[in-house]
Amino acid sequence: MANASGFFTPTMRISSSISINRSGFRCPDVISKRIRCSSTSQGVESFTPPESRAPRLVNKGCKLVGCGSAVPHLQISNDDLAKIVDTNDEWISARTGIRNRRILTGDESLTGLAVKAAQKALEMAEVKPDDVDLILLCTSTPEDLFGGAPQIQKALGCKGNPLAFDITAACSGFVLGLVSASCYIRGGGFKNVLVIGADSLSRYVDWTDRGTCILFGDGAGAVLVQACDSEEDGLFGFDLHSDGDGNRHLNAGIKESTTNDALGTNGSALGFPPNRSSFSCIKMNGTEVFRFAVSVVPQTIEASLAKAGLNRSDIDWLLLHQANQRIIDGVATRLEVPKDRVISNLAKYGNTSAASIPLALDEAVRSGKVKQGQTIATAGFGAGLTWGSAILRWG
Repeated sequence: MANASGFFTPTMRISSSISINRSGFRCPDVISKRIRCSSTSQGVESFTPPESRAPRLVNKGCKLVGCGSAVPHLQISNDDLAKIVDTNDEWISARTGIRNRRILTGDESLTGLAVKAAQKALEMAEVKPDDVDLILLCTSTPEDLFGGAPQIQKALGCKGNPLAFDITAACSGFVLGLVSASCYIRGGGFKNVLVIGADSLSRYVDWTDRGTCILFGDGAGAVLVQACDSEEDGLFGFDLHSDGDGNRHLNAGIKESTTNDALGTNGSALGFPPNRSSFSCIKMNGTEVFRFAVSVVPQTIEASLAKAGLNRSDIDWLLLHQANQRIIDGVATRLEVPKDRVISNLAKYGNTSAASIPLALDEAVRSGKVKQGQTIATAGFGAGLTWGSAILRWG
């Protein structure tokens, strides 16, 4: 099998006897067959594969042991927006619950925010960068077309060259990242997986459109997901979905330049080379997205609870993607979760997409609101359309 470093271990044992734990993951119970293999690497003198931390598949659980967050310095209030579009603080706050948002400017970068959030999560977890086996960057706005996770791995100083890659699922990205981390731990023998949610949607907002520019802000949040004994497992159940038919309600598609790049008139084919493309500003049908969210989010949380074998009364905290306070309140009402058990920092940061859940979690943990051992029902939803939920325990 491949270990956390991507290299084959000298021996591997496989069993036909399989058990299923309560999170729905399959794990081998009995050891039987041996497989021997070897590999060599030529031409890469500077890299020595680290010794595997988990040489074979074992029945493992996973838990959240650290969190961190970072936001830009510039704060834009509703009154600031009223100076550039026809709106006001009362109109925005009454419809969305948002009063301020943070925007990237100057020398700040999304990668820089993600690194700061990751460093804080590692410090809380008391895990060194060299002990990280995998970095998952959940973002729809990377600062490089080919992804931003490797730059975070470099900035953190992870000497073992752990795998780092992006997950693109808009506002559902962080939930997908958590589930992906658990799969790598349970099925791949990984020990420490850093899951980062970071987005800078302000770069794709039409600041003349008051229907969308009032909603979005920039930020980053991170958690360290760590392997543990199955008895300590902290991810109890999850439920994930997508529906491409709903893309028309929320998207930021490619738009081509209007420049004519035809190759001339000597018989060359028109349309080549292709015109340069860029992404359009965010386009959203707010009414349809609202209906979608208040319908599917309670359903997916109920499904996750059922898979976990838990009831609504077992939830200590409800933590939803911070998109709109009306959505948060509506879902809480349908699930009969009291307001004092709902986590929300939407008023301060607006919709930070994949960053919103870990950003809110970090603030709740550091303020002492969320305590070790408490159960959280979390859900993301957004463009794609995608949505999903997870029932997890903090610490």
